[in-house]
Amino acid sequence: MDTWSVIMALSLGLGLSAACGFRVFVPLLAMGIGNRAGLIELGESWGWMSETLVITAFAVATVLEISGYYIPWVDNLLDSVTTPSAIIAGVVVTSASLGQIAGIDPVLQWILAVIAGGGVAGTVQLGTAVTRAASTAVTAGVGNPVVSTVEAGASTTFALLAVLMPVLAGILVVALLFLVVRRFGDRRKVRAEG
Repeated sequence: MDTWSVIMALSLGLGLSAACGFRVFVPLLAMGIGNRAGLIELGESWGWMSETLVITAFAVATVLEISGYYIPWVDNLLDSVTTPSAIIAGVVVTSASLGQIAGIDPVLQWILAVIAGGGVAGTVQLGTAVTRAASTAVTAGVGNPVVSTVEAGASTTFALLAVLMPVLAGILVVALLFLVVRRFGDRRKVRAEG
């Protein structure tokens, strides 16, 4: 196992997992297109992600998901449904990314996928759900389309960076996680003092 291959594959998986936390289907679509275009490699058992029918299904799901976030109250409902979906998608994209590493133990591959991929996607999704709930409370939902636009843009940005510049995406994921954890830590501290 080559260390650089592990870093590249894990960075790809983490970047796509962060994108899953913002929107579930954008990174799956990016992964399928990236593999089809020869920009990324997937493990042998993940080649189905770049088949035409699968890419088409991911594209339709992406459009429906992004559109749903612009419908009042549907956006909050989608947050409750997409939380477990984002975690699962984060595990899938990380496992698919790690699958390209020759000689990786499948147990290690799935452990890393669940902990790193699922953890990153879940943390980012939690942050988006809290942000949307705050936006709904403060603006009565009027500000939610702005939040939705930023989230869709962040998902697209992370997915593209992961496919085109995986190491940069991995670094940005670590920075994003640091900010999310720090923000929640600050809120707890304020509540404890108040």
